[in-house]
Amino acid sequence: MNAPCNNRLGTMKIYKSLLLLLILSSSLLSAKLPDLDENKTLKKVKEMLSLHASEKEINPELMGRILKNYLEELDPTKTYFIESDIKEWLDPSPEYLSKITQEYLKANFTAFNEIFLAMTHAIERRHELEKEIDFSDLPKNVLPEEFKDMQWVKTTDELKNRILRIRALQVETASQLTEDLKDTSLQRINKRQAKNEEELLDKNKDQRNKLILTKILKATASALDTHTAYFTPEEAKQFMINVQQRLFGIGAQLRDDLNGFTVTKLVEGGPAWNSKELKAKDRIIAVNGEPVVGMDIVDAVELIRGEENTPVVLTVIREVGEQDDKKEEKLDITIIRGEVVLKEARYEVSYEPFGDGIIAYLKLHTFYQDPDSSSAQDLSRELEKLKEEHKVKGVILDLRYNSGGLLTQAVAVTGLFIGNGTVVSIKDNSGFVQHLRNIESKEVWDGPLIVLVNRVSASAAEIVAQTLQDYGRALIVGDDHTYGKGSFQTFTLIPQADQVNPEGEYKVTRGRYYTVSGKTPQLTGVLADIVFPGPLSESELGEKFSKYPLPQDAIKPNFDDDLSDIPPFQREKVRLAYKSTIQPKLTIYDQYLDTLKQNASWRLKHNKNYQTFLKELKKKKDHVEGEEEDFGQNDLQLNEAVNLMKDLVILMDASKKKAA
Repeated sequence: MNAPCNNRLGTMKIYKSLLLLLILSSSLLSAKLPDLDENKTLKKVKEMLSLHASEKEINPELMGRILKNYLEELDPTKTYFIESDIKEWLDPSPEYLSKITQEYLKANFTAFNEIFLAMTHAIERRHELEKEIDFSDLPKNVLPEEFKDMQWVKTTDELKNRILRIRALQVETASQLTEDLKDTSLQRINKRQAKNEEELLDKNKDQRNKLILTKILKATASALDTHTAYFTPEEAKQFMINVQQRLFGIGAQLRDDLNGFTVTKLVEGGPAWNSKELKAKDRIIAVNGEPVVGMDIVDAVELIRGEENTPVVLTVIREVGEQDDKKEEKLDITIIRGEVVLKEARYEVSYEPFGDGIIAYLKLHTFYQDPDSSSAQDLSRELEKLKEEHKVKGVILDLRYNSGGLLTQAVAVTGLFIGNGTVVSIKDNSGFVQHLRNIESKEVWDGPLIVLVNRVSASAAEIVAQTLQDYGRALIVGDDHTYGKGSFQTFTLIPQADQVNPEGEYKVTRGRYYTVSGKTPQLTGVLADIVFPGPLSESELGEKFSKYPLPQDAIKPNFDDDLSDIPPFQREKVRLAYKSTIQPKLTIYDQYLDTLKQNASWRLKHNKNYQTFLKELKKKKDHVEGEEEDFGQNDLQLNEAVNLMKDLVILMDASKKKAA
């Protein structure tokens, strides 16, 4: 395995071109709409309200949020409406809000139908405006920052200018690609816009009504708080794939090239990989005889996925021959669907040789669990293997870009590094506090531990980082703070279930979570013990920047766990096994902290690459990860974490020798 400081491990490339390709994307993943009517919609809303941490009823204040969200659901890029089109909904009077609220509670969504009608007129107007715009004379040096926090424009001239400037930005970004890719990228943007408009202008009354109700549910859910959300059936399936990092299909990554879907990668160990028939660069033009050229990629992928052990026939175009003899041939390839586990999106393991041993590096992308594996099991196995093969002197747990996952896995992963004790406490919508504990005492590593975080480490990642910090078990390093998501959600789709509700599913914020200190990372995030900035450290990222975040609060610390939330008849039995290996609150790193900070500061000050990187970062807050490679090293932040661990190991070894 390669040393982590010599390789860019686990980096998520967030290219601006990708962001721009998605700038006109719809909030719906597929044209297949949920089976909704007005009464089903209201029932779903009432279900969410009954479970929510704080919002319990649709009132005029909440209705104001819902209207704004609905407008943004229809026009997320603010390139259709002008302010006068939507003034009565954007800035409604108290009387009007009260009226709409009463209608809403009777499953009367007349106002939302009126807004939808206004959107169809806005689409028609945009088509006329685009005929007047001279796209051959695009403005230069348009920056992405000007489209941040956009408001609706006041005049049609301003709207034309915005459309022109967005197109200029898209073309400028696409120009960084090859000529073929540039043309494809721009065609894809046009195709996505046309598809969205076609969906909104659908003359089928039933389809139009389902679309309106879907967007009402999305607008209502997101008005309750930042993390409550409604999913169409297709979105619900994709959400579970993201949580579990597993699916049933063929294990191929595809790219929409307009004339078919090109295979860009085969997932190692997946059905396509094992069959040896499908090749990278093959272009899929039909699935089970159904043409997919021009189809949305989500719909095409859904055709390819299916039940385990069932066949799927892919019609592909493959280039054969060399140069002048190159030609295309059409093939039908049959692949038996199977489970695809996206292991590379789960975790990574490496190490850095150091003295007579190693520094272990574990990167966890998400907190996952399926019938065969989990984040805790996989990390435990990998760490035990490293301990068998090497003398492990320290462990770096990298939780950068980890946006969370399963709460139970946050407890289990924390349990790899502590004895028994409270890991996280949750307070639900009724005010009941439940403590989730590590009770199995399967501590795999009790030596020097560093947790590396950045501003998008969130949720379950923050639980692990803050709990280990609370116990004094690890040093938290990296960006100054994490994301600040201290709320937990429940999802109506059960992970093991095969059936998705045809009416759609939702996740709803039930309450907040707190680590053993009684603190929640809500809004503030986990504060680093030692700060050395990464590419996102100047970006305005975090819960505090979100639309409707829950406020922060606290509960009492639970280091001295009295097990009061456990039923009395079970309490004594639990106490006997639990208390014998309780995790104490440690101060082992305190004596080294000043020295470690001084050493890190000195290294950063004298590292020309890092200083150049920081200067550029200050100039531009909306930094895209990956650009630090321009400064001569791969992953400067990880490199400093490794140096810091070396310092810590040396200091702790010296302290042990002195004590002896």
